Amino acid sequence: MKSDVLVIGGGPAGVVTALTTKKNYPQKKVMLVKKDENCIIPCGIPYVFGSLPSVESNCMSNKPLENSGIELVFDCVESIDAKSKRVLTAGKKEIEYDKLVLATGSVPAKPPIKGIELNNVFFVEKSMQNIENLKKAADKATNVVVIGGGFIGVEIADELCKMKKNVSIIETAPCLLQQAFDEEFCKAVEQRLEKLGIKLYTRSMADEITGSKRVEGIKISGKATKTLKADLVIVCVGAKPDSLLAEKAGLSLGSGKGIVVDEYMRTSEKNIFAVGDCAEKKGFFTRQVSNIMLASTAASEARIAGNNIFQLRVIKQNKGTIAIFSTFVAGIGLAAAGLTESEAKRQCFEYVAGEAEAKDMHPGCLPGSSDLKVKMLFSRDSGVLLGCQTIGGKTIGELINLAGFAIQNNATVSEISTLQIGTHPLLTPAPTNHPFVLAAEAAMAKL
Repeated sequence: MKSDVLVIGGGPAGVVTALTTKKNYPQKKVMLVKKDENCIIPCGIPYVFGSLPSVESNCMSNKPLENSGIELVFDCVESIDAKSKRVLTAGKKEIEYDKLVLATGSVPAKPPIKGIELNNVFFVEKSMQNIENLKKAADKATNVVVIGGGFIGVEIADELCKMKKNVSIIETAPCLLQQAFDEEFCKAVEQRLEKLGIKLYTRSMADEITGSKRVEGIKISGKATKTLKADLVIVCVGAKPDSLLAEKAGLSLGSGKGIVVDEYMRTSEKNIFAVGDCAEKKGFFTRQVSNIMLASTAASEARIAGNNIFQLRVIKQNKGTIAIFSTFVAGIGLAAAGLTESEAKRQCFEYVAGEAEAKDMHPGCLPGSSDLKVKMLFSRDSGVLLGCQTIGGKTIGELINLAGFAIQNNATVSEISTLQIGTHPLLTPAPTNHPFVLAAEAAMAKL
């Protein structure tokens, strides 16, 4: 078998790379290899427990790939020979390529907790079979403990609560979601989760998972020292790049085991690109290695690779991850882009903060309106936007994308404070009182 472009991986990064390549180079043969015919949508995993009707309903369709003329191979690549430009699959297929794209994703981090091998202890793996097994276990469980208070852990806990389960979250940090938000935003979510009946154990460690063959409880220490009842444990403590295939092929890896790439997503091997979670990430402002892995970042990298795979068309756009997060838990939306105050201080940025609050409709008494708070950080000297955090209703999802675009383009406090924003009573805050603009005005007053 032979292909002009061979993409390994069927997640968002692989799919977008293949589609973008075919759009830009329609005369080229593009082939995508993925292990399973049906791939799960990573961001939708928490919602199979409550909001979605089934695990199968959270499946990525192959039709866009097939309709674009991309050849699909359902197999697993076991080795790469970069010199001869060939790969070998588990099914003993040998595939030649001109250009190769690695989109192998990430695998769950597995902390060294005693008893972690017991039955009914699950990691959130991005496979249909794993999530189906986890869903079946969740259906039967009564007491569920989630280890890890990041986005996936909090979203899964929220969904399990809808299933009337007794849910607890264990987090080593002082607050849930602390990687993305400042304390006042984290505390607002924690209060909502506790009102739902979810028990939170922050500043606490999972020391041991107890039971004979099947999990029965978890011993925790730290701020709380006790044993929690559990018949299901879900471990959500982050992920690491799935870069073993690249490592065996001799590609350069970074300190966090991500595949080292340049601004065009090229690896240390001339004809091999890497995109998504398997590729090394660097922060937008500092260029320091980052462990933040997001589907939105993966899609951006995939489009860069798909444009540049034969000719450099999109110039210097891999500027680093802005870290644009959003979630909706316990009836409240939260989103963030760029630096938090704590991260800005840690990195020694001199900044000013501005905040504003308003209703997300006008007048605010309209049915369905929500309180909306915006917090922005600007560089004290240059006035450039460093970060934005919002909390409110579902409108915050697109508002944070506007903030991300502003950060990516080095927008300043004066530009944002004079921003022209389209408004409508049912869709946005009032043009006279838009918190995105008012937060910038509040910061500018300090400058």
